[in-house]
Amino acid sequence: MYTQSTFTLVNPQNGNLAFKYLEFEDNSFFDHIQRNNYFALIWVTDGDGKLKADFSDYDFAANSLFAFSPYQPYMFSAGSAIKGIAVYFHSDFFCIYKHHKEISGNGLLYNNIYQPPFVAVDESSAATFRMLADQIKTEMQKPELAQHELLVSYLKIFLITAARLKIQQQPTAAESVKDDKEPFILQKLKDAIEANFKTKHSPADYAELLYISPKALAKMTRSHFNKTLSSLINERIIIEAKRELYLTNKTVKEIAWELGYEDEYYFSRFFKVNADVSPQLYRETVGFARATA
Repeated sequence: MYTQSTFTLVNPQNGNLAFKYLEFEDNSFFDHIQRNNYFALIWVTDGDGKLKADFSDYDFAANSLFAFSPYQPYMFSAGSAIKGIAVYFHSDFFCIYKHHKEISGNGLLYNNIYQPPFVAVDESSAATFRMLADQIKTEMQKPELAQHELLVSYLKIFLITAARLKIQQQPTAAESVKDDKEPFILQKLKDAIEANFKTKHSPADYAELLYISPKALAKMTRSHFNKTLSSLINERIIIEAKRELYLTNKTVKEIAWELGYEDEYYFSRFFKVNADVSPQLYRETVGFARATA
């Protein structure tokens, strides 16, 4: 037998989850597709298995830290019994997009379409995460003055530590393919997507830009990113749309136009297919930051 610890803060204005701390000792929370309207940090301290996220599958081992964005679909298939902790937070509680310069979270931990959504946790970082987990748990058991500010401080340290791990581990991932020509082409592809995703939506467009056949580019993309080129392009468009829905009061029609879609309704269908929710519902449930930019 074990005691399971779950502590939840609710937004009093709408009754939705604001912040949650969870300790788990089995896979029952994650053995089915998750699509939540809040961010997740899940640290598997023991056990191993397979992660299904978006359109890809990944193997993971003990001491893996996962980061999932709102409405990002994911589930775990445990190879051996998994245990660990999870921290969930809504953008109303702490908005990654507004604070990304402080914590380097957006584009490293979250919304990185080229890297797996997890990092390996070393001993030093594990000690930091355990300390933070204890502090969070204590604060949520006995809330006192300025609880929100204190929890945000712990969360920031958690995110910064995780982002540093990601930075350390990305060069290692690139090391294994440094001797062939593909990384250069794929770096050019990433630059091309970043520069053109608002106007070029077709894989053929990028093959033409890079002077490579669509078939060859598709093979490289699948081999190195474990995703199709269409998925990479679509995910980059969706990330930008989510940012606009988060941080501005632009209409869906205005956002669609800025992203190269003349038909608002076509764009809404495209968003729903890729984000599993409509643009309007995404704005209503994830949150629109009304603070001045």
